[in-house]
Amino acid sequence: MMTAYFSYLDFAALVYFVAAWAGYGLAVARMRGRRTSLSQIMNAQRAEWARQLILRDNRVVDTTINASLQNGTAFFASTSLIALGGVLTLSRSGDDVLTLFGSLPFGAIATRATWEIKVAGLAVVFVYAFFKFSWAYRLFNYGAILLGAVPPKGSGATLEQMERAARRAAAMNIAAGSHFARGQRAFFFALAYLGWFVSPWLLMVTTTAVVCVMWRRQFASKIRAALLAQDDGTGQGWHP
Repeated sequence: MMTAYFSYLDFAALVYFVAAWAGYGLAVARMRGRRTSLSQIMNAQRAEWARQLILRDNRVVDTTINASLQNGTAFFASTSLIALGGVLTLSRSGDDVLTLFGSLPFGAIATRATWEIKVAGLAVVFVYAFFKFSWAYRLFNYGAILLGAVPPKGSGATLEQMERAARRAAAMNIAAGSHFARGQRAFFFALAYLGWFVSPWLLMVTTTAVVCVMWRRQFASKIRAALLAQDDGTGQGWHP
């Protein structure tokens, strides 16, 4: 039984970890008004990019931007596979790790089964990240096609047709960016998960620290203030 390997504190820490991850994701995606997240603000900028697209005859800059987004996503997808390989290698080093942790005063790993279960959990995080990054890469590919499908000026298409095509391209780009952000979030929470290898208390501490850092970047960063200042025309909040 699982309770033979983990204490109730371990279960509580794991529930806290999962709840913090899910709760943070919901807050970033759904909070509106004065507490709109940086991701949502950038989604609006993606829509503005698509609107500006129909005003340009030369779209080299648009294809370059989309290519850079694809390349960044491909890099993280490859990185997640490398990390997964490292985690699988760790699963074969259980005896050495148990010896190391057994010599530490705060070591909490008691059995090889405990170690392997925790390593399996970390592997799941990186598998999730890989799927998110690979799907985001696919969506950016679709987005490139939709960018090319936006009728140029002088093509005979009406303004309504051009705007409809641009909105489709924007929606695809926003969806791709959302999946990319979830993959990156998995990387950050993988760092928090490492605390569980020491103790459940440290897992809760590292989870809280990761959430605080990411929350500040999404809701209280200078970059967010700069974007909001540009929207209201005050120019305040930007301090390069």
